[in-house]
Amino acid sequence: MFTKIAAYTIATSLAFMSVGSIAKVSDEEAMKLGTQLTPVGAEKNGNASGTIPSWNVEPLSNIESILLESPKFEITASNAQQYKDNLTLGQLALLEKYPDSHKMRVFDTKRTATYPQRVYELAKKNAITAELVQGGNGLINFEETVPFPIPQSGLEVIWNHITRYRGGSVERVIAQAPVKKNGDYTIVKINDRLAWPQHLKGGYDAEKDNNMLFYYLQRVMEPARMTGNVLLVHETIDQVAEPRSAWLYNAGQRRVRRAPQVAYDSPGFASESTRTTDNFDMYNGAPDRYHWELLGKQELYIPYNSFQLASKDLKYKQIIQKGHLNPEFTRYELHRVWVVEATLKEEERHVYHKRRFYIDEDTWQAAVIDHYDGRGKLWRVAEAHEMQFTDANVPWFTAETLHDLISGRMLMTGLTNEEKEGFNFGAESKRGDFTPGALRRSGKR
Repeated sequence: MFTKIAAYTIATSLAFMSVGSIAKVSDEEAMKLGTQLTPVGAEKNGNASGTIPSWNVEPLSNIESILLESPKFEITASNAQQYKDNLTLGQLALLEKYPDSHKMRVFDTKRTATYPQRVYELAKKNAITAELVQGGNGLINFEETVPFPIPQSGLEVIWNHITRYRGGSVERVIAQAPVKKNGDYTIVKINDRLAWPQHLKGGYDAEKDNNMLFYYLQRVMEPARMTGNVLLVHETIDQVAEPRSAWLYNAGQRRVRRAPQVAYDSPGFASESTRTTDNFDMYNGAPDRYHWELLGKQELYIPYNSFQLASKDLKYKQIIQKGHLNPEFTRYELHRVWVVEATLKEEERHVYHKRRFYIDEDTWQAAVIDHYDGRGKLWRVAEAHEMQFTDANVPWFTAETLHDLISGRMLMTGLTNEEKEGFNFGAESKRGDFTPGALRRSGKR
């Protein structure tokens, strides 16, 4: 596997620069964006064997043809070793843990990810201006999204994931299911609102939005015992100068409280302790507790073009199974991913001692993450089921799963199959919607 990674590694002078070094690239290097590279920095050409095609700038127009395709083959516990060079250790462990029910249906690769033209323009601009702050826990000279389309370190790849474009302003109603070892679960219905300051009503305010990456509000709608609980987050760009701010509204107590614990490995909101706070959206928050190493690139089977999984014809009970999602509705494709390993700093604490990230080159989204505990044992495996939201020209997840290999539990979040309107891109938000004073109003039962 590492031999394959090395084959795709960028020149050593780029790939292993220190965190404290200059991150921006030259004008000449940035000219590769849109020519040798896609506008956000992926390799434009396919692979030598033809199993990964070239990237096409045209937006996806025919979802139906993808839905009608049949898998090329299936990976199961019995044949997994045949494909091990294109699987993570976590994916192999999942197949081994659930040999009678889990499989990976592999389809022809389609590089369907595209973004609005503005995102491409920002990526090219950021390539020659954006830098990491000292220690890597923030950005300077950066605007909105994709700070490092031509990354020079593992930390830059991670910041691309953290800042990637998700529509600018979006509201969604999603289902979350903490699944027990025996397969039982209760659906937690969540209303999310996410807005970058540039997309708020009235636009960007240089004074109020200075150092703000995005505003985020999460309200629980079901079940009754949790209804009305609300989380508010102000996510900053330079987290050295100003750490993330968070507040919680408890509907039972009718109180708003500052929540500095909403970070790192504290239990995730409304997850029944099946994930950490920084597991949400595969990974989020300040990266300062880890050493980050860029290992290069790898061709990997990852969830992609997951349109069937998002079908309104499916019910949650058809999708969610004991230990994993119903494999008859998932789709895997071979894509190139950046491989980044995070190792906990000696002076820091976190329940995950090591994490290995596999970041899709076309979207900068984390596709798979393997998490290790303090003993160095593989513990949790996260997968993100990507699809292109064609109405907004945005690649994002239709579902995230976090599989606990030790306890047998699973957390699923992001499904919208039974919701009248799952994602509302372009939802209008104003700055006042994301204040502590607005929490109580948001949490009314």
